[in-house]
Amino acid sequence: MRIAILGYGNIGRAAEQAVKAAPDMQLTGVYHHNDCLECIDADVVLICTPTREVQKFASVLAARGICTVDSFDIHGQIWALRSSLDSVCITHKAVSIISAGWDPGSDSMVRALLMAMAPKGLTYTNFGPGRSMGHTVAAKAIKGVKNALSMTIPLGTGIHRRMVYIELEEGADFKTVEAAILADDYFAHDETHVIPVESIDALNNVAHGVNLVRSGVSGDTHNQRFEFNMEINNPALTGQVMVSCARAAMRLKERGEFGAKTMIELAPIDLLPGTKESLVKALV
Repeated sequence: MRIAILGYGNIGRAAEQAVKAAPDMQLTGVYHHNDCLECIDADVVLICTPTREVQKFASVLAARGICTVDSFDIHGQIWALRSSLDSVCITHKAVSIISAGWDPGSDSMVRALLMAMAPKGLTYTNFGPGRSMGHTVAAKAIKGVKNALSMTIPLGTGIHRRMVYIELEEGADFKTVEAAILADDYFAHDETHVIPVESIDALNNVAHGVNLVRSGVSGDTHNQRFEFNMEINNPALTGQVMVSCARAAMRLKERGEFGAKTMIELAPIDLLPGTKESLVKALV
């Protein structure tokens, strides 16, 4: 399948590596924000732009019948994005897999599986400690910010602290910048600390991770506890998940299952290279 990448930051570069490593994919091109979307020739486009630009790019591409995959990460706006893209995709016989990172994304599939195993109970998703790419991009977009790094610190039971380190533009007022960051939807719902520093490069890293815990009830049996942990390179995993979802998008399109989908709506087998028979024999 022919894959193109739109956007070439940390995720775009990681996605390029994952495409080149895939046995069933060919990279047809890497495009930047200001490139002509009409020039893109691919079966699937991986949209590796900032989250707030995803909708406009996905809509234009879906209207051309091109499948898309993105890593949109504003949890409270995912259903609205799905709804807006669904009708475009159905009309033009395309598939758009949205929020295809590791959270939202693959972690969402883990949460769904654990809920199926223990329908009653509580799930806590604890991120980090590590760099949040979406929050970092949001901080960088604030007027007066030259560079930024947003670190997510888990406090337990799904509660997080955001440590936002910023390198100011010359002449920028720290208090004004701080107020704008704290008001942004990315940060407004968590304890957030904004810290001015001389150099972001001296602090920067792309490590991250998650601890996902569910305690619940299977049937009438209590005290069922499940735990999922990972420590990862954030862009590398996001890019890999997007590439796996590109495969799923093509399989859905081939079956005529058009529309916008989140990862919990996908069959896991569609994410993997190989025939259905070989995968069932190997994995079941």
